[in-house]
Amino acid sequence: MDTIIIYLKTFLVGGLFCVIGQILIDRTKLTPARILTSYVVAGVVLGAAGLYQPLVDWAGAGATIPLTGFGNTLASGVREAVGKSGLLGAFTGGLTASAAGICAAIFFGLIVSMVFSPKEKS
Repeated sequence: MDTIIIYLKTFLVGGLFCVIGQILIDRTKLTPARILTSYVVAGVVLGAAGLYQPLVDWAGAGATIPLTGFGNTLASGVREAVGKSGLLGAFTGGLTASAAGICAAIFFGLIVSMVFSPKEKS
């Protein structure tokens, strides 16, 4: 029963992020790129303020997988690196914390681009 509740919380939070994004696409003139960037910035701001971690603790992957989770990872990496290295950590912490995700995105993007060929829209 606990597993079902975990999945439900994950689905609800992740789905809520998707619903908000879809509403922004449908109801505003914001481009998808601006919305995605806004999600990352919101994750950084909420993570830096310490407000995003309680959501991560409650929703798990529903809060860490979307782009707001990437922003939170950047903010927590910077916070941790500044504590260890001082001001230099502000420049290196975010990339160090998110390096695995960035590398995976590049690697799988390369694999998909080699498997599939692009086609023009009709």
